[in-house]
Amino acid sequence: MGVDWSVAAGTLDVSSALEHLDLLAEPVAAAVRELDDERVGVTEIDPELADTAAFCEQYGSPLELSANCVVVAGKRAGEVRYAGCVVLATTRADVNGVVKRRLDVRKASFAPMDDAVRLSAMEYGGITPFGLPADWPILVDPEVAKAPAVVVGSGLRRSKIITPGEILAQLPRAELLEGLGR
Repeated sequence: MGVDWSVAAGTLDVSSALEHLDLLAEPVAAAVRELDDERVGVTEIDPELADTAAFCEQYGSPLELSANCVVVAGKRAGEVRYAGCVVLATTRADVNGVVKRRLDVRKASFAPMDDAVRLSAMEYGGITPFGLPADWPILVDPEVAKAPAVVVGSGLRRSKIITPGEILAQLPRAELLEGLGR
C-alpha cells in the first residue's frame, strides 16, 4: 500500500512518519501512531522555511499540493467553539460563511495565535489536522481529499507531513465540507 510522496515532496526525501515520530509534535505523534498507516510520511525541513510559500519555493513542492490547517473559533451562548480547517494553499477558508454555519456561531474568525498554539500543543506555522483536540471537528475541503499527496504541518516548524489527501478526510472527526476552500 505504498504512496508516491514525490509528487508533493519536490526535492525532499520522505520517510514513514511511524519510523520518525521524533519529527512530530507529541499530539501529532500520538495520532500517527494510532492511525498506523505507512502512507503518512514525514520529512525534515529548515524551520525558517515552514511557511507555505517559502517552503514550496525552496523545496520545489507544488503549491496546489500543499494544504494549510487553520484554527477557527466562534462563540455561541458564551461557549467558544473551535475547528481545524484544512484547505489547499491555493485557496482560503470561507470562515465567515461555510465555517460559521458549520460551527453554528454568530461570527467565526481565525483563533488568536497564542490560543491556537496553546490548545493544539503545536508550534505556530506547523499546526496540522493530525492530533488536534478531541472535541474539535476537522473540516476538510473536498479538493484536499482528492490530492494524490499533500503537504501539511507536523506540529513542528522543522518538518512536514506528506500523505494522500484521502488520509486527512479519514481522520477521526474529519468532515468533508463543500465550499470550504475558496
